[in-house]
Amino acid sequence: MKNSTWILIIALAVLAGCAKMAKEEVKGIMFKDDVAFLKQHTQVVVLSDESGQAQVAVNPDLQGRVMTSTAGGDVGTSFGWINRELLASKQNNIHMNAFGGEDRFWLGPEGGQFSIFFKKDAPFNLDYWFTPPPINEGGYDVAVQDKSRIHLKKAMRLVNYSGTEFDLELNREVRLLSPKQVLALGIAVPPAVKTVACQSDNKITNTGPKAWTKETGLLSIWILGMFNPSPETTIVVPFKAGPEADLGAVVNDTYFGKVPADRLVAKDGVLFFSGDGKYRSKIGISPKRVKPFAGSYDAASRVLTIVHLTIPEGATDYVNSMWEIQKNPFGGDVVNSYNDGPAAPGAKPLGPFYELESSSPAASLKPGDTLSHVHTTMHFQGEEKALDEIAKQVLGVGIEEIKSALKK
Repeated sequence: MKNSTWILIIALAVLAGCAKMAKEEVKGIMFKDDVAFLKQHTQVVVLSDESGQAQVAVNPDLQGRVMTSTAGGDVGTSFGWINRELLASKQNNIHMNAFGGEDRFWLGPEGGQFSIFFKKDAPFNLDYWFTPPPINEGGYDVAVQDKSRIHLKKAMRLVNYSGTEFDLELNREVRLLSPKQVLALGIAVPPAVKTVACQSDNKITNTGPKAWTKETGLLSIWILGMFNPSPETTIVVPFKAGPEADLGAVVNDTYFGKVPADRLVAKDGVLFFSGDGKYRSKIGISPKRVKPFAGSYDAASRVLTIVHLTIPEGATDYVNSMWEIQKNPFGGDVVNSYNDGPAAPGAKPLGPFYELESSSPAASLKPGDTLSHVHTTMHFQGEEKALDEIAKQVLGVGIEEIKSALKK
């Protein structure tokens, strides 16, 4: 065989390998395809950095949700879970509009005598569970917008299970973070890793005539991110180690029935929780156990997702969202994670999806006072060796330990 023929064969092999790598770079839906769908059915706004690689899709008309993001430009992986079927149907589900989104604004508590999801004396089950309209339907007003940030506003009135009325104004700013701002959160990103970091700064102000008190119920800011599940996705939540006598239970895993042992494992100050979207379950971390980071790793797409939250020093009162009349309505959790699945055998799941969530302390506000809660969502995509560095410095465990934690 002539040398020129060998050269041609080698060149074709190299090109095929490059094409394969390029194809494998993006698994799942590309960002441009999700944006095209959103543009068809909604009024989406795309924020972008100077390079155009880090982009975020925000929907003012869908309660100011961050619907999805990418670290690879238009053809990069789309990281958020989007409920295409519901959006295309144009229907309003008064129980919950599970439109999707990596960062949506909600308010707590969900359950208990001060719940804003259940009417007075209603049983605590799904048939009587309704997301308050101001955080479930309609749009938020755009106050300011530029290439990399958007400021949204919304006036709301809510009534809790005990009959207490709340008047408030929401100010929500969504912004892309620069590499320096990511570093300021304590995350050093290796050069080869693609990164997108989006932060929501959420403020609620008591615009009513009365102070909000513990006796009649308090609200909290609740940020929830919905992501695409997979059999190879593991949720990772670091916690403060120590005796239960001092710090309480390591995890609250009884929201929807106790989580099976093969789906939730605690090892050396880290919780591992399945994000497969096949079993409805939820976990929570208390103020005494919480750390400012949580995350997940999808081994199939080599995507490490990290969330960071603000935790005010000394804060101990967090609203309780357990679906029951509560002995301690301010003994709630700071960080939660939800894995979707059928609510009953044979039932259709909401998604499926999984969630990474954070809450502010209970808002004990006088008229005119404001409470703020900042929640940051970051995605890192690259080779596992580089992602391993980030996982170890932020979550306290490496990629291999995450991948093997729930395997028998």
